[in-house]
Amino acid sequence: MSNLWKTKSLSQLLETAEESEKGLKRTLSATSLVALGIGAIIGAGLFSLTGIAAADNAGPAVTYSFILAALGCAFAGLCYAEFASMIPIAGSAYTYSYATMGEFIAWIIGWDLVLEYALGAATVAASWSQYVAKFLLTFGIELPNSVLHGPWDETPGYVNLPAILIICLLSLLLIRGTKESAFINNVLVILKVTVVLVFIALGWGFINPENHTPFIPVNQGEVLMNQGQMGFFEFFNSEYFGHYGWSGILRGAGVVFFAFIGFDAVSTAAQEAKNPQKGMPIGIIGSLIICTILYVLFSYVLTGLENYLNFKGDASPVTTAFAKTGYTFLNSALTIAIIAGYTSVMLVMLMGQSRVFYSMSIDGLLPKFFSDVSEKRHTPWKTNLIFMVFVSLFAGFVPVSDLGHMVSIGTLFAFALVCIGVIVMRKTNPNAVRGFRVPFVPLLPILGVIICVALMAGLPIESWERLGIWLLLGLIIYFVYSRKHSKMNQK
Repeated sequence: MSNLWKTKSLSQLLETAEESEKGLKRTLSATSLVALGIGAIIGAGLFSLTGIAAADNAGPAVTYSFILAALGCAFAGLCYAEFASMIPIAGSAYTYSYATMGEFIAWIIGWDLVLEYALGAATVAASWSQYVAKFLLTFGIELPNSVLHGPWDETPGYVNLPAILIICLLSLLLIRGTKESAFINNVLVILKVTVVLVFIALGWGFINPENHTPFIPVNQGEVLMNQGQMGFFEFFNSEYFGHYGWSGILRGAGVVFFAFIGFDAVSTAAQEAKNPQKGMPIGIIGSLIICTILYVLFSYVLTGLENYLNFKGDASPVTTAFAKTGYTFLNSALTIAIIAGYTSVMLVMLMGQSRVFYSMSIDGLLPKFFSDVSEKRHTPWKTNLIFMVFVSLFAGFVPVSDLGHMVSIGTLFAFALVCIGVIVMRKTNPNAVRGFRVPFVPLLPILGVIICVALMAGLPIESWERLGIWLLLGLIIYFVYSRKHSKMNQK
């Protein structure tokens, strides 16, 4: 009878890394890892969700929402950094869960990561196509609606064809090689960060103070509660909650949380880092700090250029706000930067997913072809091809809103388990060599769990239902195939 809670020892994990050195190739420097993180983070969240969260939830105080969301990510990021420095194996949260909470939890988190990486790439691809269509319009090229929307979108079409094409192209790039993919990603990161900085620098001088007054819009429900005319639980269940005021900042943090998804993808490349003990913490924490600073400044300028109410229902708030500067000739450059930003996010997400399934296959939990590595390119090309088909189908046919909520809840679940894992590993392996140590354990990991669970609780009930269905499907696969073929259970 196999043991569902059997863990991998640290020595076994490090031995696995040594055995697979002939597989995945160590080519990524600390700088490349930081760029990888920035590449995964700056994208749809910054360029689209900032305006939506400002209009519907927080107003100009969306800057506070970014800080709150970043705080939650910071706790999880510190935990990821400790694990990545001591367990330099591909696989991210899956590998860490295997070492701390056993095979069963590891399978659940590995299966759950498909929601973050694969569906995350599909979500961004669906939005990417809309910006490409808008950019082509500047040259008089109009793509028909039938090839820009899936059949279940609000504006139905036949298929989101550009989304399918970009997923296929990026998957083929990943098959070509990690070093080549990292180079392309670095170029895209430089391009989009440059334009973000240009937006902040040029826009700062055109900020209208009236647009920031009041900075935290009044929430009538909070006023009634402070006057004793409404109880907290009555307020929590009312239409007032989440629409401006401090509750709006909290709800806004849940919305813009999507903007931070991706920093953990750096940890999936641990086995391809030149010096993972040093490079992984720098890559994870460095990219998170840089992006948080950019997000706060960007959102401050965005809401200063245009009244936040005018962003309601606006899918491209950046170009709307930038029109106030008079530098309208740069709108095309901004659109190109957004497209570049989306592209690099997809690239890192697709890379992360293939590395998670690579690790699961090495452990016997998935068929061997998921860990087959090209002798020439040193990439898990079969996994890349499989996810090229899977992700492109979701990108082409499933509505963006449905994908986005599934991505958020899957990511928060992974973050919470990693935070718990650090506490467990400190108890079970207190003397293990750690290139980086989370300070104030167990306080900071516990705070990370609390914030992640709180953000999960704020998501729609449909997200929980889809997570349940997805995990049920994963459990069926585990008990039918993975449990029988697990290398741990054959020892």
